[in-house]
Parts: sequence; structure tokens; C-alpha cells
Amino acid sequence: MLNFVKKGARRRMLVPGCACLLMIGALSGCQTIRFYGQLAAGQYQILAHQTAIDKLIQDPATDPNLKTQLKLVLRLRQFAAQELKLQPDGSYLKYVDLHRPFVVWNVNVAPRLSLQPKTWWFPIVGSVSYLGYFNEDGARRYAAVWDKKGWDTYIGDVPAYSTLGWFRDPLLNTFIFESEADLADTIFHELTHRRLFVAGDTDFNEAFATMVADEGVRRWFAAAANAAAYQHFAEGVRREHDFVKLVLGTRDELQKIYDDAQLPDAAKLQRKTEIITQMRAHYLRLKESWGVKKSGYDEWFEEPVNNARLNLVAAYDDLVPAFQALLRAKGGDLEKFYAAVGDLAKLPLPERHQALRAYLTQERK
Repeated sequence: MLNFVKKGARRRMLVPGCACLLMIGALSGCQTIRFYGQLAAGQYQILAHQTAIDKLIQDPATDPNLKTQLKLVLRLRQFAAQELKLQPDGSYLKYVDLHRPFVVWNVNVAPRLSLQPKTWWFPIVGSVSYLGYFNEDGARRYAAVWDKKGWDTYIGDVPAYSTLGWFRDPLLNTFIFESEADLADTIFHELTHRRLFVAGDTDFNEAFATMVADEGVRRWFAAAANAAAYQHFAEGVRREHDFVKLVLGTRDELQKIYDDAQLPDAAKLQRKTEIITQMRAHYLRLKESWGVKKSGYDEWFEEPVNNARLNLVAAYDDLVPAFQALLRAKGGDLEKFYAAVGDLAKLPLPERHQALRAYLTQERK
């Protein structure tokens, strides 16, 4: 389930092998060295302060609430392996308290009159549309560089991340106390990245992990025969769908304005402001249709909305319906689904997305 208060548009990141990155950074200039240095230092802090969760569960001094969550994680790992065909390996068997609310802060950047995000290239993972900082001040300093250039920026606070198998990812205080549904979503999402990852295709990777996590949470509650919990989860999914549809519709309107070669930039910026204002008004009507006075999406609208922020929603959700159609085409068989996704991963990026969307097109005929 997508919860923007908790995840800020699935606020997660991928952390490649830090030793490899640091070595390459040493060849590339001072600013690059600083970035890779903080990346390596942040990862080291996590690796150096891990405690086995079995030890914490057995320790009488451990917070009872933490024990409960750690035991839940053990069950989630087993379910992920047996029912979702994921590969936990040694991940989520250790715990770290970072003594801060988030593990990473992601910097997202886009031109003021374009929805094409700025990307950065990394070894192993290829091109990504964000930079992750283990220090909030570092993220804000880097975002300020692009602010001064007149670009749209957004800093997303991230509670969970994946090293794509380079390290055994630990549990963190930044997400361990989430609700059962949200914790399951986080664990399943991150483990999906370990199952399959396509270098240089953020949209494909994140939508794939998002869809598997959503399906995993559904199956988790179904297996527990917890209808009430699932209904609550399903209601969140329905609201998520409405929210994402609103954001993607706004992006479509903005794209038409940005593509209009006859429209001066000043006029485009004015229309951009108007369209975003309209989106806020549409959200209030949407919330009214939900029958609630407060919503988990209120916080999202309280912050400035720009191209960088809108892109973040698209990256995690635009391809999700196509992945859902692919799973249905495979009769809900996850092994067949993963095999088909693996075949798609071998295609060049444009063909990959086109072939994936074809499943949705065929289903609608």
C-alpha cells in the first residue's frame, strides 16, 4: 500500500556497493569524493552497530514492543520465502538503532519546465533519478545547488533502503515500528529488489517491487484470515489509486504545456502554477468523496509541489497496473510471473516498457 505520510512516495533508495563507489569517486573530483565518502561512512555506521535480532528477543532488557516487531519480521521473512518466492538470505536478521527518524534523504531534481528528471550514473545500478544522503544537511546543501540554478528540487526522507544484495540489509529503527501492513509492505518491497533488478530503469524496478509488495500484503492477510485488517489495507489501496490517478493526470496536463513550442516560458510557468493549484482543489474534492476530514495525503499537499515531486510518484506507480495485468495473465503464479519479468528485463528499455504495457492493453480489449 502506498502511504505518503510514511513513505513519501515509497520513500526508499538503493545503495550500491559503497567500497566500489568510493574507489571510483576518488578518481572524479572533490564533490564526488565527498558524496561517495558520506555514502560509505553512512553504510559503515549501519554495519558496525548491528545486533542479531535473536539476541534482542532473548534479552529481558529489550523493549517489549521491539520484541513483538522483531518476531513479526521473522514470520514475514518466512512468508516471503515460502509464499512469495523471494530470497531473504541473511537480510533482516539484525537490528540497528540509528537514533534518527530516517536513514537517508533523497535529492530529486527536474527542470522547471520539464518532467524529465535529472539522472546520475552509478556502477552496478546504472542510471538513477535521485541521490541519497545519510545526512540531511548534506542533502539540503546539494539541493540548494540546483535551486540556485533554477531547477525544481525535492528532498524525500527515506525510512528503508536496499543494497541489492551487496550487504545483508538490517532492520532499522526508522521503520521497525510501522503497522503490520506497512512493515510487511516494506520487507516485501525491499526483498523484491534482491530478486530482480534492472540497471538504469528506476520506473521498472520500483513499480515491480511495489506491485509484488502489494500482492504480498494481500496474501499475508488472506493467509491469516484477517478480513478486517485486509479491508483496512484495501481501503488504503483504493485511496492510493485515486491519489496516483490525480497526480498522473496533473503530469499529463503539465506535459502538454511544456511541449507547446508556441507558448513563452513565462506563460508556461504561469500555467504550471495554475495546474498545480487546480490539483490541490481536486484533492479536496477527492478527500470529501472518501468521507474523511483528514487523510494520509494531507501532508503531501502541505509541502510545495513541483516537477521533481510529481516525478517521484510516477516512478513508483506508473507501471504498477501493467505488472498487475502480467500477474493475472500468469494466473497469479508468482514463479511464472517472475520468469516473464526476467524476460522483459532482457529487452532494451523502450521495448521493455512497451512490452509490459501490452499486457494491460490486451486485458482491456
